[in-house]
Amino acid sequence: MQGWIDGFQESIEYIEQNLTEALDTEDIAAKAALSSFYYQRIFGALCGMTVGEYIRARRMTLAAQELANSDEKVIDIALRYGYDSPDSFAKAFQRFHGITPSQAREAGAPLRSLAPLHIKITMEGGNMLDYKIVEKAPFTLVGIKRRFDCETGYKEVPKFWGEWMSDMKGLKGMFGVCSDMDGKTFDYWIADLYQPWEDIPEGCCTYQVAGGLWALFPCKGALPESMQKVNTQIWSEWLPSLKGYELAGNYSLEFYLPPAEDPAETVSYIAVPLKKL
Repeated sequence: MQGWIDGFQESIEYIEQNLTEALDTEDIAAKAALSSFYYQRIFGALCGMTVGEYIRARRMTLAAQELANSDEKVIDIALRYGYDSPDSFAKAFQRFHGITPSQAREAGAPLRSLAPLHIKITMEGGNMLDYKIVEKAPFTLVGIKRRFDCETGYKEVPKFWGEWMSDMKGLKGMFGVCSDMDGKTFDYWIADLYQPWEDIPEGCCTYQVAGGLWALFPCKGALPESMQKVNTQIWSEWLPSLKGYELAGNYSLEFYLPPAEDPAETVSYIAVPLKKL
């Protein structure tokens, strides 16, 4: 596990060394020997924010320090941290600090600061996580998809489900699928198993899921809390200690059973593709 932690810490140090340069998630993830898809999932689970939010917060932290401790022009500081105009910089600065760049130069100005992250795994008592590794043949899903920004996906995907529930679009909504993440955007599907003898509902298309090994994690309890809790454990606890396997495929699945009469008894699943080392 230490090697995994070291790789992730190296990625954070890479961010710190390049805060005044253009940063690409693919390059950052490569420092941790992970795909962009999995790196962002793990980063969110470990750090409680997205990669983009962390980068913006660190840039705003350093920009405020430079404003408070130098006479350098605002436009020069803005350009250094990737903003092409004083107006765009001022808006971002005010969202983070609650004051304008010029106010940050006043004595006693209240400023916010985010320190560089340091990944450290501590023992806080064992958390039980049930799972099993299964092998599945290829299968096909049919559903509706929408492209989401990685930065806003956690907020926007539930809205997508809400829209679907008001219409259903000929689907039962057995699966949720994250796929085709390119570091900035990803597809999210609301889907069912495809039955070739049935018509494809209007507005839907098919998605082929490769056969192979899957780690299957049950989530028991009311949604979405139960699934969010297990998802966090997968990416922050289970993955760092994974031995003999590595993640495979640029996708992951959610599987939903019909809700139980008692929400606390509802069971759903998260499935993560694996391959043996």
